[in-house]
Amino acid sequence: MPSFFATYAMLFTAIALEVIGTSFLQRSEQFTRALPTFLMAVSYLGAFFFLSQVLRTMPVGVAYAIWSGLGIVLISIIGRVVFGQRLDLPAIIGLCLIVAGVLVINLLSKTVQH
Repeated sequence: MPSFFATYAMLFTAIALEVIGTSFLQRSEQFTRALPTFLMAVSYLGAFFFLSQVLRTMPVGVAYAIWSGLGIVLISIIGRVVFGQRLDLPAIIGLCLIVAGVLVINLLSKTVQH
């Protein structure tokens, strides 16, 4: 069974690969560009492989909450920095509420025990 550190290292690797895959999805231009499409697929496969390893020791709800919360924040930052996409105040507030919900689930809920 992986250690606490190894589990979180695999989870953060999965998140990074998913964010990279989503960035290549934007670059694929609806699958019309071969290289970004290929890199997107490879990134997503790697992300799901690492996520599957995490699920050996972490409850799926906790893993997915961390995955989605960090993924949302990271891809929003990349969208702004790399793709020049701006978020208005309601979008930023909504993202903050999503992150707050993930934190509440992970820090306060007892329903996500493995």
